[in-house]
Amino acid sequence: MRIVSWNVNGLRACTKKGFLDWFHQDQSTIVGLQEVRALEEQLDPNVAAPEGWHVDFSAAERKGYSGVGLYSQRKPHHMTHSLGRNEFDVEGRVQIAQFGALTLANVYFPNGSGKNRDNSRVPYKLDFYQTLYEQLDELKTAGSPVVVMGDFNTAHQEIDLARPKSNHKTSGFLPEEREELDRWLREGWVDSFRKYNEEEGHYTWWSNRPGVRQRNVGWRIDYALISPGALPYLKGAAIHPDVMGSDHCPISIELDEAVLNHGT
Repeated sequence: MRIVSWNVNGLRACTKKGFLDWFHQDQSTIVGLQEVRALEEQLDPNVAAPEGWHVDFSAAERKGYSGVGLYSQRKPHHMTHSLGRNEFDVEGRVQIAQFGALTLANVYFPNGSGKNRDNSRVPYKLDFYQTLYEQLDELKTAGSPVVVMGDFNTAHQEIDLARPKSNHKTSGFLPEEREELDRWLREGWVDSFRKYNEEEGHYTWWSNRPGVRQRNVGWRIDYALISPGALPYLKGAAIHPDVMGSDHCPISIELDEAVLNHGT
């Protein structure tokens, strides 16, 4: 199973930049998108309902903001868009799908930066992290295979961004944000990419300022975290910086299909 996650920074804009060509060439089993920023009826019909795919979108109440989407070649047995708290659910940030024994969370984590770039949304962001953690913890503790993928809006360590020294007061690299991600990993979640690659210089987001992406001055803020129950099925993880169309690039993991029958 090839599972891909991509913050498309507006699916309508990404469609104009070749999204469908990439989508049909990628040979994925499941594709999770973040920052869709559109209602389903606003999308090109070939994007909203590609032939042969099961598609689900969750939009924010605020138009043109946030939103997630999930494409899968297998129909999920169950899907929810709720963390059980209205202040999170209205922003359309979560899809939790069940594929056999596998639970897959496609998530667009909040940015901690407020309207005035004042880090005023950091408490909301950390509360969101903790609420999602609590919702998935019982499954993780029971040994079920769980994948949490998406734009986490946090660079974990200094090797995860090109300019760490100048960003210690910037949301996305604040000590309290990094500590929350540390907590997930201490409690058993595994950063799938770092299981295979411990080198610096691998990023998933770049500023739109001219030349920044070409010089690879970026941040790694998109992840696929794997529960201990899913780890034995993990066969690979990668970042795809050559894929254009957004200020983020896709990430992917490979899972043995036996994960769907875990425990049976």
